[in-house]
Amino acid sequence: MLKNYKPADDKLNKRERKLRIEELRSRMVSGQQTVREAGIPVIVLVEGWDSAGKGDLINELICEMDPRFYSVATFKHTPEGEERFPFLKKFFQVLPENGKYLFMDTGWMEDTVQTYLRREITGAEYRRREESCVTFERQLRDNGYLVIKLFLHISREEQLRRISDQWENRDTTWRVSADDFWQQQEYDLFLKTYDQFMEDTEKVTPWHVLNAESRNKRLLGALEVIDAAVDAALANGRYVGKDAGREFPLLGGPSLKDADLTATIDPELYKTELKRLQEKLRELHNQIYRKRIPVVLCYEGWDAAGKGGNIRRIAYPLDPRGFDVIPVASPTPGELARHYLWRFWTKLPRSGHVAIFDRTWYGRVMVERIEGFCSRDDWQRAYGEINEFEKELTDWGAVVLKFWIHIDPETQLERFTARQNTPEKQWKITEEDWRNRDKWPAYEEAVEEMLLRTSTEYAPWYIIESVDKKYARIRTLQIVTDALEKAVKEYVVRGMKSAWTENSKENGN
Repeated sequence: MLKNYKPADDKLNKRERKLRIEELRSRMVSGQQTVREAGIPVIVLVEGWDSAGKGDLINELICEMDPRFYSVATFKHTPEGEERFPFLKKFFQVLPENGKYLFMDTGWMEDTVQTYLRREITGAEYRRREESCVTFERQLRDNGYLVIKLFLHISREEQLRRISDQWENRDTTWRVSADDFWQQQEYDLFLKTYDQFMEDTEKVTPWHVLNAESRNKRLLGALEVIDAAVDAALANGRYVGKDAGREFPLLGGPSLKDADLTATIDPELYKTELKRLQEKLRELHNQIYRKRIPVVLCYEGWDAAGKGGNIRRIAYPLDPRGFDVIPVASPTPGELARHYLWRFWTKLPRSGHVAIFDRTWYGRVMVERIEGFCSRDDWQRAYGEINEFEKELTDWGAVVLKFWIHIDPETQLERFTARQNTPEKQWKITEEDWRNRDKWPAYEEAVEEMLLRTSTEYAPWYIIESVDKKYARIRTLQIVTDALEKAVKEYVVRGMKSAWTENSKENGN
């Protein structure tokens, strides 16, 4: 792609080129309103060589646009602390609302390539990140985003000239970094790696290589690409993707039919086990913090099943500085206007911390499915998207555990009635709870499909029988402590293998 790049023949003279730029810029400005009305979020990713003019190009593109309806994000340097989150989080975090533009000064390409060439990640991790980038772009496209990828190309000689000019001018010296000199010195290596990355990530959204040797040619090329892409998107309407059909290591269940709702625990044994397991969890929290192992606990279940009490018993022994409980309610307008996973990506824990979600992204395949808040294509596709999301988390190193807190309709009715008749608990019962109860069979069908299609080896579902709430709490604590204990042991084993490998290299074995 870059190796064989030759600039297209430019038959325009300077005056014609200037007039064409003014025409396309005017179309882009006036088209903002059309894009807003169509509700199409547009992402313009500007990648390219250092000193190719990425920042200047973005400034020229936005100079006459309405600033209320676009944003600019730069990822040249990873923000402090961002390395303690999954690779894709920072890119999900800046996603624009429907009908708005986002211009990105570098993005997932630069981040992946530079991290790899600095030898901060292995070849295997590099390839995994490439796959993550393709998945990310497909999820954006399938959820209605228009992604336009530009690469600003200049020759090695032109890059050297620009770096030298900036370095020799005291007003622009600050713009030249060690990375710029490194890239110039290793131009051929970067060319090969950029080229391969672009070929590997061409599957969903195409790359557009622009001649950045001159300011106006660069600007005209970008405006032509953006104009054509936006016109096509407006003509075709928001893209709605189908299920990608990816295969995941599914566990084939569990099923609600297999749950033993008669399960109970002796009250005295409950007290003993609660104390023992909470003390164990407290110690494990210290260990996962020290080893930087992130933990994501997901709670779903029937209304009045006992999620809140269960979460309290998990949270009590944890250091309050190292965990967050995230209650998930109906999405806000800003959340509705973005990819449905956006509000969860933005609330992920740092490495070594615990995030406890009270309701989760599974609302997509339950309440949104049943209440008609999304299309059939949307919720059918969501099973694969959720599996991909959780795979990103576990590849990052997170422990992901998912609990369905289960009761029967009779127990729910008893608890609803008790809440309604107890003044201090009436806030817990709403008309919506009663309406949802009437749809029990539909929810049960949705839950069964959810458990079947999203319980994976890396992020399993556990059905927690909660007719006896005390039994449910002990069982959840056992699952959590066992999983964290296993994660700590695996961390130690990985460290030993890594040390052995390094020693072997040093000794020439």
